[in-house]
Amino acid sequence: MTGEVVITVEGGVGRIRLNRPKAIHALTLAMCEAVLAALEDWRDADQVKAIILDHADGRGFCAGGDIRLLADSGAGDGSAARHFFATEYRMNHRLFTYAKPIVAFMDGITMGGGVGISQPARFRIATENTRLAMPETGIGLFPDVGGGWYLSRLPGRIGQYLALTGHRLDGAETHALGLATHYLPAGQVEAAKARIVAGADTIAAVLDDLALSPPDARILAHRDAIDRLFASDDLEEIFAAIESDGGAWAAEQLATLRTKSPQTMKVSLRLLAEGAAMASFADEMRQEYAVASRVVQRHDFLEGVRAVIIDKDNAPRWDPPTPEAVSTTVIDAIFEPLPDAEAWIP
Repeated sequence: MTGEVVITVEGGVGRIRLNRPKAIHALTLAMCEAVLAALEDWRDADQVKAIILDHADGRGFCAGGDIRLLADSGAGDGSAARHFFATEYRMNHRLFTYAKPIVAFMDGITMGGGVGISQPARFRIATENTRLAMPETGIGLFPDVGGGWYLSRLPGRIGQYLALTGHRLDGAETHALGLATHYLPAGQVEAAKARIVAGADTIAAVLDDLALSPPDARILAHRDAIDRLFASDDLEEIFAAIESDGGAWAAEQLATLRTKSPQTMKVSLRLLAEGAAMASFADEMRQEYAVASRVVQRHDFLEGVRAVIIDKDNAPRWDPPTPEAVSTTVIDAIFEPLPDAEAWIP
């Protein structure tokens, strides 16, 4: 199949190549459906021993999802947005539970939906080009596609820091945090794919052979500050800790947080707090679907998309505008489980 996703079988490897370069391969509904169909076709195909997930031309692996579709739908009855989320999350879950090894090459921008399709892979490759982030609070959304699962399992409070600030990790940082299993020079990526295609049972050996020791992970220099300043699951307490710190790095974080949606920062903190205790990835996706179905129709998401993507004035007017004004009642309502007939299923 050739189109927004290029699907082929080479040697003993199923190839899934995202092919929407003008949008940095941001996922559409049709792309999610194509990935699901390929995984289903290959599940019992003896000739397919492993899967490679990467991108075709362009400067990034995957910049996220179809935000305009979500915003247009959220401004109406939300049904198209719910259908997109349901399909995307089924794809995420299928990747997470897939029996055959998957190799995801995160060579370039890997954000939002790109994190969702790469993190389930058994082998996750970072390079010097990798820029991995969950920047959703900047558009009034939250780190979905399993973000509540992955971020809550990072060391200390790094997951909470990433969820709130949308900080971009480079390849070395991605590897140091365990979000990548291997660090390869970008110039060796195509050689790695060719060798995997030539011997689908040699993936680990090939990647180990080509991998380099990455540079120092800069984020770890701030580990103590992150754990201290982002220690609370209460957003107001995080703001208070950062405001009272007095240091230059803390001042930078405060400036960043003041540009984010207070509502979805609170959603993100609760998502990670509850995600850490989720019994299964399916449980996580069920919760995220209920939350996403509501957040996509709220003011902050529509305003965030207007400010960042449509008008590009980067001056969203959040409502409520401060953490203190976002009530627990509102957050409880966003997290209320959906009725069984409307709930997400794998």
